[in-house]
Amino acid sequence: MITAPAPAKPRRDLSWLKVTGSVGPLGIGTAVLWLSIIVVLPLAALTVTSFENGWSGFWDAVTAPAALDSLRITVIVSVIVAVLNVVMGTLVAWVLVRDEFPGKSVVNALIDLPFALPTIVASIVLLSLYGPESPVDIHLNATQPGLVVALAFVTLPFVVRAVQPVLIEADREVEQAALSLGASNWTTFRRIVLPTLTPAVLSGGGLAFARAIGEYGSVVLIGGNIPRKTEMASQYIQKQIEIDRQVNAAAVSVALLAISFASLLVLRLLAERSSRREAASR
Repeated sequence: MITAPAPAKPRRDLSWLKVTGSVGPLGIGTAVLWLSIIVVLPLAALTVTSFENGWSGFWDAVTAPAALDSLRITVIVSVIVAVLNVVMGTLVAWVLVRDEFPGKSVVNALIDLPFALPTIVASIVLLSLYGPESPVDIHLNATQPGLVVALAFVTLPFVVRAVQPVLIEADREVEQAALSLGASNWTTFRRIVLPTLTPAVLSGGGLAFARAIGEYGSVVLIGGNIPRKTEMASQYIQKQIEIDRQVNAAAVSVALLAISFASLLVLRLLAERSSRREAASR
C-alpha cells in the first residue's frame, strides 16, 4: 500500500538572521534607547530644571550681568582658540603627513595626549610654567591669554585628527600636475588642496569650539576665575551650584548647550555644502 508523503513543515522565517550590513529594528531600537538614556534624558532634565521659575526666571538667570560676562568671555576665547587651532592644527597635520623627520612617531603620539591627560593636570602644568613663579618669565596666570593657551592645549587634537586622514587620501597627482603647469605652491594649496580640506577643517574647528565652550578643568587654575575678566561660563555655573542656585546654573548650562549645538549645526551644514561643491567640480 502506497502512503501519501507527509506534508512539508513550513520553514521558519530566519531572514532576520541574515547578514545584510544593517542592524535591523533591534539594533536601531537599542541605539535609540542608549542615546535616550545617555544624552536625551539628562538634557531634558537639565532643560526642565532651568525653567522651574518659568520663562522670566530663565531669562533673568541668563541675562544677569555676571552670567552675560562669563558667556561673553567664554565665546570670545573659544572663537580665538578655534581659529588658532584651525591654522596650527592644519599645519601640524600637514607636517605629519607630508614630511619625514626624526621623532615623527613620537610627535604623532603626543597629539593624542590631551585626550588621555586629565585636564586639571594640564591646568597645574600651565600654572607652574606660566604662573607667578614662571621659570621662563612668562606670566599668564589670571589672564585671557592664559585661557587661550589652556584651551588650545586641550582642543588641538580635534583639528589635527580631522585633517590628517583627508591629507593621507588626497590625490597628489593633481597637485603635481598643477605645479608642472607653472602654478605656485600657494596657488596649488588655495585652489586644489584647501577645497578638499575645508570640510575636515570646519568639522575639527567646530569640535574644538564646542569643547572649549564647556571646558572647566584646564582653566580652573590658570584662569584665576576673576569675575568679568577671566571667569568662564563653566566656572560661573560651578559657583552658582556652590551657593545653591541650581536653577541659575541650569539656565546658563542650557545657554551653553544652545551655543554649542547651533555652532556645530552651522559648521556641519557648511561642511556638507563644501563637500557637495567639491564633488560637483570634479
